[in-house]
Amino acid sequence: MNIITFCEIDESLFDNEHKVEHFHSGLSEKADIIIINIDSIFEFEENKSEVCKEKYVSVAMIDDEEDYDAFKNFGIDAWIKASDLSEVNGLLNLVKKRFLT
Repeated sequence: MNIITFCEIDESLFDNEHKVEHFHSGLSEKADIIIINIDSIFEFEENKSEVCKEKYVSVAMIDDEEDYDAFKNFGIDAWIKASDLSEVNGLLNLVKKRFLT
């Protein structure tokens, strides 16, 4: 799966089966999964038609409850707390099964 992040994330957290690219570094293909945070939601909204495949999943990385409240109006598919980011591969496997297959 191709993952595009709109925020800084340690790429070593992702399994080797995933190709991870950062939006600002240039993209080689469209995204299956987008990872955003509260600071990048508007940039994602402005660019999603250019960077996302027709069927994609959006994952929001949140720091606290206020971030969740802000995201809920944007149709985000899944959330992960920044403090739980080390478990991102489990979430990716779940959204792949639930949304992308």
